[in-house]
Amino acid sequence: MKNLSLILNVVLLLAVAALYYLHFSSPKSAAVGGNSGVLLQDAKIAYINSDSVLKYYEYLTVNRTELESKGLQMEQDFRNRAQSLQNDVATYQRTVNNMTFGQAKAAEEELTKKQQNLQLYQQSLSQQLAMEEGKLNKELYDRITAFLKDYAKENDLQIVLKYDPTSDVLFGGETLDITQPVIDGLNGAYKNEKAGVKNPSDSTKTK
Repeated sequence: MKNLSLILNVVLLLAVAALYYLHFSSPKSAAVGGNSGVLLQDAKIAYINSDSVLKYYEYLTVNRTELESKGLQMEQDFRNRAQSLQNDVATYQRTVNNMTFGQAKAAEEELTKKQQNLQLYQQSLSQQLAMEEGKLNKELYDRITAFLKDYAKENDLQIVLKYDPTSDVLFGGETLDITQPVIDGLNGAYKNEKAGVKNPSDSTKTK
């Protein structure tokens, strides 16, 4: 679970990068002049603080908490099984002197089998948790990308940058910061989704 925040941050970076790529990879958008294209120097740019988006996006907060809770439950279940095996080993060590050779061999084989099953179970839990993380990452990517596409279209933006201590953006003026309206828009859409509203009435227009 320690790597979950880093993974989600990377997903957010990819979502922002996708918006940039989709805009400038098409012939129309990549034009450097003429009526059919947008001059790069005239492109309208904005940025979001990815740390703040990840911190205050309610959808991520809820689902990350659920995922971490599931991870803790898996960990506790594994510990319980490991403790049970440890108890079996301790019982064997206490009673082995009273066993026949055949009984001791059978007990050792049974313990070895339980240990192998425990290792397989641990691998299964790790794979299951990784799948859950991957699913959350994909959903986060899709949600943020979709929102940024609509937001950029409605606000005539050509580029949305990711701004945090790890990004290449060293400075961004406050007038270019759309972090809060993006957070508000994402949370508004998520609130409507939970309420069963299919067509949210809130706009992504900046004021």
